[in-house]
Parts: sequence; structure tokens; C-alpha cells
Amino acid sequence: MITALFKVSGEGSYSGFSVSGHSGYSEAGSDIVCAAVSSAVMLTVNMSIDGFNVNGSTEVIDDTVKFTVNEKSENADRLIGALKEHLEALSEEYPDNVAVVVK
Repeated sequence: MITALFKVSGEGSYSGFSVSGHSGYSEAGSDIVCAAVSSAVMLTVNMSIDGFNVNGSTEVIDDTVKFTVNEKSENADRLIGALKEHLEALSEEYPDNVAVVVK
């Protein structure tokens, strides 16, 4: 299962997210759930840097992608919120393959 953890600061802003695991929906190379999640995470990270000037850092270790917001902003909240909504929709469609957690 893919687990997406969204971290919220005490002020209600997103402080980051991490995505880890494998969906197990299909064989590697033909897993549409994994492709959907991977694509959305890559788009969010790339747009945070290139399109929205979000001050954040990305770390990839094994099968985990971690994005940390270094300076809170509306753009960071919008981007991470959009990713969360997208992954929640995938979780509703594929509940055995994607889980979304907010802390």
C-alpha cells in the first residue's frame, strides 16, 4: 500500500508531506495506481520549485519521497493541499492501495 502522510503545523498550514510504499495494484511497470501517485508527487515537487517558488526541500530515501516546507506560504499550502485532495480521490477509488493520513 502507498501511504501519503501530510503534516500540518499548529497554525493549520502544511509543513510537508511524505509518500512511501508500493500500491500492489498490478505488476511493476504496469501499475496504474503507482503511476498516478508518482506522477502527482513529481508534479507537486517540481512545481513547488519551478512554478511557485516554494522554499522547501526534497529527500528521496529508498521508496519514500519527503518534502519539507522551509518557509510557510500560501503557495505551499495550495500545492500540498491539491496533492492531498488528488491522493484522497485515488484512495477512494483504490482503498486497498492508497492511504492518506493527516497529522
